[in-house]
Amino acid sequence: MLAAALIGASAGGCAAQPGKTGSEPPPALAGVHPCEAAALGATASRGGAGGVFRGPGGVTFSCATLTVPLDHAGLRGAPQQPGQLSLQVAMADNATAPHGVLVWLVGGPGEPGVGLTAVIAHQFDPAVLRNYRLVLFSSRGTGTGALHCPQLQQVMGDSDLAVPPPSAVQACAQSIGDKRRFYTTADTVADLDTLRQALRVRTLTLDGASYGTFVAERYAIIHPDRVSRLVLDSVVPHDTFDPLGIAVFNRTAQVLQMVCVQTRCPTDPAQDLAAVVRARHDGPQLLNALSGLTLGAPKLSGIPAAVHQAARGENTAFDAIIAAEARDQAASAEQFSQGLHAATVCADWVWPWGGADTPVPSRAGAVTRAVAALPDAAVFPYDRATAAGNGTVATCEQWPPTPVASFPSGADLPPVPTLLLAGDHDLITPLAWTQHEAAYAPHGHLVVIPGSGHITQNTGNPPAGRTAVTAFLTGP
Repeated sequence: MLAAALIGASAGGCAAQPGKTGSEPPPALAGVHPCEAAALGATASRGGAGGVFRGPGGVTFSCATLTVPLDHAGLRGAPQQPGQLSLQVAMADNATAPHGVLVWLVGGPGEPGVGLTAVIAHQFDPAVLRNYRLVLFSSRGTGTGALHCPQLQQVMGDSDLAVPPPSAVQACAQSIGDKRRFYTTADTVADLDTLRQALRVRTLTLDGASYGTFVAERYAIIHPDRVSRLVLDSVVPHDTFDPLGIAVFNRTAQVLQMVCVQTRCPTDPAQDLAAVVRARHDGPQLLNALSGLTLGAPKLSGIPAAVHQAARGENTAFDAIIAAEARDQAASAEQFSQGLHAATVCADWVWPWGGADTPVPSRAGAVTRAVAALPDAAVFPYDRATAAGNGTVATCEQWPPTPVASFPSGADLPPVPTLLLAGDHDLITPLAWTQHEAAYAPHGHLVVIPGSGHITQNTGNPPAGRTAVTAFLTGP
């Protein structure tokens, strides 16, 4: 019923939002001013000379603040709670771009968008930046407004899969308190539509990367008339159909075998990894490390030899790779808020135990039963302990029950042009996830980028992903 009400409310394009009257002023951006290069993550070598950022084609940006309610009226069907949040926004200065506004939605959840503006702008061809007004925003709970959970942050950094102790998860939830229910994707979707209204446009083109695809998909389903095109890069399916991440397991075997062909190694790295997992019983740690090595340009060429040595009991090389990846995952809350990450993921996903309101004591048993029902082949080259104990599951098993808004998970994406991109070496959002979401896209086109890791538009990856996006966004 809630979904029907939300979809019905969207039918009027720029119609008033739930709980608002026609006499209320529309949302507005405050304090518009030229962005400082540092605020956009620009360096002197990346267009930030003289303290002003100039991107491809000479694009410049203005920064502003968008005020949104802590609790969007009508979202949960309960009395609206007081409070406001200030979100940082960066927007290209070509306000009359012929193809309208292109919003880049960053990954995570936990990353702030504004601080990545310079990096994202350099991923686009100048033709895209001439035709679209590129806009990024730092979603609630990120950047300067980050949710701080020191213990959880120390353990996890910017990782999805590092395994935290229960005490760190519990301390984080306690520090955020009951307000954790206001940091879900539904809230970010409502914030995004508030931004659309403040920009005074009827529709948006959305380019989502990783978790940003989840936001884009859910926005498009709730507001189908407010989206003109979708780019979904390294997809997280909107229905969270694989909450234990089992698709990553088999994809690990396939990707390692592809790497072995490329490096002409004489072994089977998948069988070697399975032997290492059996011997060391540290599948969740290995899953975290190997997945992290495919963020951006894949760094897997040394893995077959290292894992072969480890399978023979010689762990030095493999342990060095794992330790280096753990160091690379260190991040402050302002760079990647683990508090926001936990609050969002644990609220939005549908788990073996059910939804976010399921009591904590019943969750572990539900996971055990779900994992026990899996065939051996499903978890290869890892094991059932990896499926039951990876960092995402370990976090959300301990996250307190939270009431959240429901979502029509079986709905199709709107019939708008949709480009779905997958890197064939991606071990964070595996190819099966993108294929699954493509089935919900009536006008979808799936492109698999050979040799690419996570987020095919990343400049460290082969150019094919960026080329596909340019053709899609500038074509008819």
